Amino acid sequence: MTAAVLYGKEDLRVEKVPIPALGDGEALLRVEVALTCGTDLKVWRRGYHARMIFPPAIFGHELAGTVELLGPRVREDLRPGMRVVPSNSAPCTQCSFCRRGKLNLCEDLLFNNGAYSEYIRIPGRIVENNMLVVPDHVSLRDAALVEPLACVLRGIQEIEAHPEDTVVVIGCGPIGLTFIRVLSRTGVRVIALGSRSSQTEAAGRLGAAAALDVSRITDAVHVVREITEGGYGADSVIEAVGSTTTWQWALQMVRPGGTVNFFGGCPPGECVQLDPALLHYSEITVRSTFHHTPDSFREALRMIARGDIRAFDFVNGEISLRELPQFFERMKNRRGELKMAVIS
Repeated sequence: MTAAVLYGKEDLRVEKVPIPALGDGEALLRVEVALTCGTDLKVWRRGYHARMIFPPAIFGHELAGTVELLGPRVREDLRPGMRVVPSNSAPCTQCSFCRRGKLNLCEDLLFNNGAYSEYIRIPGRIVENNMLVVPDHVSLRDAALVEPLACVLRGIQEIEAHPEDTVVVIGCGPIGLTFIRVLSRTGVRVIALGSRSSQTEAAGRLGAAAALDVSRITDAVHVVREITEGGYGADSVIEAVGSTTTWQWALQMVRPGGTVNFFGGCPPGECVQLDPALLHYSEITVRSTFHHTPDSFREALRMIARGDIRAFDFVNGEISLRELPQFFERMKNRRGELKMAVIS
């Protein structure tokens, strides 16, 4: 089969590799749609991911496909030809974190990559607990959004946003725009911060009450606070960029008693200075959301099945598997693409 294999930093090669063999409980899927994402761009630029991928390896983790082949002793409801969306992970359900309901922090969280290929092997634990059948009326391109949407839903759960709250979303990439879409549909007033006019236009289209291009603003913190009630700041701030500057902005944009979610992870080795007096005397709650859970994965598919989230809003193009290395080269300069559907 044809697959995109990551060999190291910015070293991605599309080549022929063997179709994976199956073990007990496993499934082989034909990848119908894979989606590019910011995490995969980071993996490509760094040449690895500390928890998810070690080169050389096929990578990519957002996909939907059809069941091609089933291994021995697979779950009984699956049949070849069924349309499914597999998670890129599954918890063990037995460790101390799983028993406490923190399944995303599982000591033995099993990750799976390989979406950028013609076929992908789905490990038994994921098949059993975290691979869902796609409803007939849902397109596979829409279904491929389940994984990033599941992460966003966990992030929103962490800030406990209520209708009529004001929430600042810093970052208008695909993840930030998904936050905007979901929050605005629940009656939250969203203030969005992007770095290009194309991003702020998309934020407005997806429901942001205000969308600010920070490249045209001298003091983003001041501007945001000025458009919040009493100038106190937002009820919650979601940082979806992953830079030390925007982490500091987030703390300065939230009101006393508010919540900050550092959703965007900063590059390894970077440090952020936090004002302890600000945190203490303003009673600011700081959260940081990592990954998703089986519950949020299922809720994401339900939301897509209802039509609340559509690929049309986030996927703005299609490329072949062989074009993937060139696409990542273009993405280094962030030329405005959101997500691409990769068709093998």
